[in-house]
Amino acid sequence: MIILKAAIVGCGAIYTNHAEALTNNDNIELVCVCDINEEKAAKAADKYKCKYYTDYNQMLKTEKLDVVHICTPHYLHASMSIAAMRSGNHGLTEKPMAISISDAKAMIEVSKETGKRLGVCFQNRFNATSVRIKEAIESGEVGKVIRAKGFVTWHREAPYYTDSGWRGSWKTEGGWVLINQSIHTLDLLQWFLGDIHYIKGSVDTRLLQDVIEVEDTAEATIKFSNGASAIFYATNCYSTDSPVELEIICEKAVLRLTEDLTIKYKNGETEYTTDADNKAIG
Repeated sequence: MIILKAAIVGCGAIYTNHAEALTNNDNIELVCVCDINEEKAAKAADKYKCKYYTDYNQMLKTEKLDVVHICTPHYLHASMSIAAMRSGNHGLTEKPMAISISDAKAMIEVSKETGKRLGVCFQNRFNATSVRIKEAIESGEVGKVIRAKGFVTWHREAPYYTDSGWRGSWKTEGGWVLINQSIHTLDLLQWFLGDIHYIKGSVDTRLLQDVIEVEDTAEATIKFSNGASAIFYATNCYSTDSPVELEIICEKAVLRLTEDLTIKYKNGETEYTTDADNKAIG
């Protein structure tokens, strides 16, 4: 049995998702975690029975690893992923990939140069509902895609930014509702409908102008290379985190995804898929 040796960098809100996935896989050993906050690093190491570091570069020099999971603030994703690959490791970074196109391109080039794989967490692609939509479109059973929409109406208050030390800034977060909360919905739209021909849209800051630099609301019209078009709207100015809404109008059916997926065919048939079916994906 091949055992991959893994490390997690960043012991904030999202790291436990990675740690649970790694420690529940018989083919992976979580060797160490790393965080500049020693208390966080030590607590994570104790929970998952592994080593901890407070210096990322020292960890890369000391440990013999196979893959490094990057769970740090956005502005560190590029430099840490590049360092991981240059030290002989595969890299898996949380979204967003980077906060600039130039950084993202540099990450891809280093992956090619080193032969190391670079992954970005867009886990919603693996939901049973997402897999079914992709399958229905690619198989042709719902016909040609005509129109689509994606709506994300969520809620964030000032402490979400002020307490983090890095959120809400162009320099460290790189954006807000587009690059953070709604990025998964945008990714699914592009994954389902294919290459984008052009986008026309706008961004604005509506409620937290005195707290953040970045946008809290965005809208766009997207034209895809296959002729389909989509409208997109995202905001963090709502009163709660409503379920994401995604609808795709096709020649033979309408696909609607909120918490579950409903496909209504023009012949009168209706099909349902829930993400409870994720177990079937493996």
